[in-house]
Amino acid sequence: MSDKRISDDMEQALNRQMNQEAQQAQAYLALGVWAESNNYGGIADFFYKHSEEERQHMFKFLEYINTRGGEAKIGAIAAPADNPSNLKECIEDVWQHELENSRKIYDLVDKAMAEKDWPTFNFLQWFVKEQIEEEALIDGLRDKFALASEDRVNNANFYSLDRDMQDASQEAELPREQKL
Repeated sequence: MSDKRISDDMEQALNRQMNQEAQQAQAYLALGVWAESNNYGGIADFFYKHSEEERQHMFKFLEYINTRGGEAKIGAIAAPADNPSNLKECIEDVWQHELENSRKIYDLVDKAMAEKDWPTFNFLQWFVKEQIEEEALIDGLRDKFALASEDRVNNANFYSLDRDMQDASQEAELPREQKL
């Protein structure tokens, strides 16, 4: 086995985040099941895809920890929260999940800086960018939902929102990256 090139404290923190990513994957999976059982097929597909993306994030942490000579440890994850009572609550819950995950990533960045662990700092920059994109993506979903739900008399708007989500990208394009 190679020499360990990561502090015990950083290894534990990265393991916690790795397991948090697994928790996020389960949460999105549960929301997908809820959406599908409530006939929001497009939204369910969006959440299923997002669940797989979160699982890929988990593997990035796992591989990094092991590459640095640490040991990735798969921990138990809690059951996802109870089903939302409606689509608005569902979307707002996802928004809060992403904001909380961003905070946790930023805390890891602060920790890497404090330890002067530049390889881990560099590794985490991908997640910083990813969280910016995640927040933009879900904030866009919140905006679309608000537009679709203003006319509560005609639920055809919900159908359009659901249909749009079926083919929605899992990535948001940042304004500075858009081609004019």
